[in-house]
Amino acid sequence: MTSPIVTSQLQAKLSLLEKYQSVRQLSEWICQPLAVEDYVIQSMPDVSPPKWHLAHTSWFFETFLLVPNLPGYEVFHPKFGYLFNSYYEAVGQRHPRPQRGLLSRPTVEEIYRYRAYVDEGMRSLLSQSLDPSVESLVVLGLHHEQQHQELLLTDIKHILALNPLRPAYRADLPLSNTNAVPTKEQWLDYPGGLYSIGYDQNEFAFDNESPLHKVYLHDYYLASTLVTNSDYLEFIEAGGYQKSEYWLSEGWATLQKEQWQAPLYWEHIDGNWWIMTLAGLRPLVEDEPVCHVSLFEADAYARWAGKRLPTEAEWEVAATPVAIAGNLLESGRLHPAPAVGATRPDQLFGDVWEWTQSAYLPYPGFQPAAGAVGEYNGKFMCNQMVLRGGSCVTPPNHIRPTYRNFFPPSTRWQFSGIRLAK
Repeated sequence: MTSPIVTSQLQAKLSLLEKYQSVRQLSEWICQPLAVEDYVIQSMPDVSPPKWHLAHTSWFFETFLLVPNLPGYEVFHPKFGYLFNSYYEAVGQRHPRPQRGLLSRPTVEEIYRYRAYVDEGMRSLLSQSLDPSVESLVVLGLHHEQQHQELLLTDIKHILALNPLRPAYRADLPLSNTNAVPTKEQWLDYPGGLYSIGYDQNEFAFDNESPLHKVYLHDYYLASTLVTNSDYLEFIEAGGYQKSEYWLSEGWATLQKEQWQAPLYWEHIDGNWWIMTLAGLRPLVEDEPVCHVSLFEADAYARWAGKRLPTEAEWEVAATPVAIAGNLLESGRLHPAPAVGATRPDQLFGDVWEWTQSAYLPYPGFQPAAGAVGEYNGKFMCNQMVLRGGSCVTPPNHIRPTYRNFFPPSTRWQFSGIRLAK
C-alpha cells in the first residue's frame, strides 16, 4: 500500500491547506485495510471504535473552527456534537465513553460523508485570510488528528488481538531481520548541573510542554539501547511476575487482579513465545524492543535489573541534541525494530514510547490555553505518568524532544517500552 505520509522536510514547505489535506488523507489511509465490521468494535473502555476517531477529529474542526469562523456554516448533523465530543465540558454533554461501541449508527458511510462535508468547509475557510489565532487553532487541530492517527493504530491492534482468529490488519508488513547483529548496550554519561527543559521555539507545541524552566540534575547514566524482548524474557524466567519485592504496591495489586504473566500481546504456544502484531500473530523476535508494558512492569524490570527508569528531564536533556529520526510511522513497519546502533543513544525517537519515573504534572508557571481547548492537557495532570520519544506509529512531523505523552501507570495497549537509567 502506498502511504500518503509527507516527510517532515516537505511538510514544512506546504501551505496550511495542503497540510490539512495531507493529515486528513492519512487518517483515511490508515483505515483502508479495515472491513466495515471493524469500524464499530470497542474492545475496552480505553479503546474507541475506528469510526469514532474519524468522526471526532472532524467534530473538532467543525466545532472549534467552522462554526465560529465560517459565515453561514451549518453543522452536518445536530446530534453529532453529543456523539463525538470527547471530554470538553465547556462544549456540552456527550455520549458516555465506554458506550461508543454500542453505536451502530451513524454508519461508516455517513461518517465518511461527514468528513467530506467538514473538509469542504475547511477548504473554504483556509482559502481566506485568517487571523493568526485561527491559524494556530487549525495547527492544533492537525496535531490533534495526528494523535488520533496513532490511537487508531493502537486501538485497531487491540480490537484485532481480542479476536480468536488473530486477524492481520496488514499481512504485508515487513518482518524484522532475525540475522541482525544485536547492538551492545552501553552506559552513556551525562554530567549533573543546571539545565533548561521545556519548549521555547516559534513552531507548534502543546501547552503542557511550556514554559521553559530550569531543573537541577545529578550526574546520571542512560542506557544506549532499549530493553529488548530477550532482556525481558530473563526477567520473566527469573520469576519477575511472581516476586512482589520488585513491584510497587499498586502494581503488584494490578498484576494479581489482571493475572499478568508477560507483556500484552505475548502468547506462549507449544513452548515458544509468539506476539500479536498488526501483521497478525508472529514468533517473538528477541532483539526487538520489548513493547506493550505498563509503567508498573517497566519499574519492576528496572528494580530487578538493579537500575531505574529515567526522569523526563534526564530523558529530554539526552534527546535534545539528537536528530528526530527512527522507526516512526513514516517507516511503514508499524512494529518496533531491533536497534541498528547508528546513534548514541539509539532509538530515542520511534519504536516505543519510553516510560519515565516522572508524574505528569504542570511545569512551573504553566498556563492552559484559553477557552475550551484549554481542557486539552491541563485537566489530566493527576494519576498519570510521562512517556517520551514517540513510537513506530507516531507521525514523524508530530514528535519533538519536549513532547510529553501521558497515561495511567497500568496502561499496556500503547506501544510503550523501557530504557534504563542509573
